[in-house]
Amino acid sequence: MNIIVAPDSFKGSISAQAAAQAMKQGILDAVPKAHVLELPLADGGEGTMENLVTATGGRITHKQVTGPLGNPVKAGYGILGDGKTCVIEIAQASGLPLIRPVDRNPEIASTEGTGELIRHALDDGLREFIIGLGGSATNDGGTGMLRALGMKFLDVQGKPVKAGGGDLNRLAEIDASEFDQRIQACRFLIASDVDNPLIGLNGASHVFGPQKGAAKDVASRLDDNLRHYADAVEKLTGTVLHDYPGAGAAGGAGGAFLAFFPTQIRRGIDVVLEASGFLEHVKDCDMVLTGEGKSDLQTLSGKTPFGVAEVSAQFDKPVLLISGIIAEDSRDALEEHFTEVHAVVGPSVSQKQSFLDPEKYLRKKTKQVVAAYLKTQ
Repeated sequence: MNIIVAPDSFKGSISAQAAAQAMKQGILDAVPKAHVLELPLADGGEGTMENLVTATGGRITHKQVTGPLGNPVKAGYGILGDGKTCVIEIAQASGLPLIRPVDRNPEIASTEGTGELIRHALDDGLREFIIGLGGSATNDGGTGMLRALGMKFLDVQGKPVKAGGGDLNRLAEIDASEFDQRIQACRFLIASDVDNPLIGLNGASHVFGPQKGAAKDVASRLDDNLRHYADAVEKLTGTVLHDYPGAGAAGGAGGAFLAFFPTQIRRGIDVVLEASGFLEHVKDCDMVLTGEGKSDLQTLSGKTPFGVAEVSAQFDKPVLLISGIIAEDSRDALEEHFTEVHAVVGPSVSQKQSFLDPEKYLRKKTKQVVAAYLKTQ
């Protein structure tokens, strides 16, 4: 029997890799002769790089780059098992976890380190890129990233505007004459579930600015600055980013990719499923197990388990969902998409117990679920 285990991380508890290992052990406890393939996944956000590297037998390369507030940080990019595809998470070099909450300031936070990671990957000969845009600390429209790749952002006196989103109102000219020419020979696949435009009440500054440290008045100022930036981009390239769906991802870095890179934006889980090889493996399996920390109605909005269920359904494969917690008001909706829906936390296991020893209880639950399911077949 061939079984795929393809969970996301159980956030706040265990990684996707640890969850996959625990589920595998639970399956083998129930069916010792089963062949179990571990494919830890993510939906394009945090963990995407590490999970894809693990799933494909790749490796991670670390570099010292510029952090979001200008300090040096150690950040990594992944090279998948094919040896030619680079995975970069913007959070690695330009993410919120790199800044203490008290220091968050999207007026000065920059994506420069992400651009430096791309440059390092280009120097290593890589030309195929997967970019995860979740978790950024920035609202600079991707200008820091572009600056690291040779682009210049100048004021009326021909002097560089300051890093971050707070000085973009002074932008008078974008000079792309020294933009890294290797970019045009590349392909950038952007994994993002964010369809927010660059500006407006549903744009990058108003929606995501507050979590990055922007008060209401600051968010309005940043929105005006991004509008000014978008005007300059349109003047240079003809690309209208203002209301473009997805341009507001990662504080407008999505817009920078759309305007200046050979780019395709796709739903995060679709990118991950394709890159991990899940589409090839699911054709020949007998069953799929997936899970996450908590499954509810948001799961059906493109989270990892839902993407797994969608693809598995195309091949008529049963999918068992085993998550830490199942929101009871969402159970009926979830059961429309999964063969079975189960929670680790229940009458015999408290939430506290599951957090204290998540691998133990996930393994035990998986054994019970698989054994019971196979008895009915």
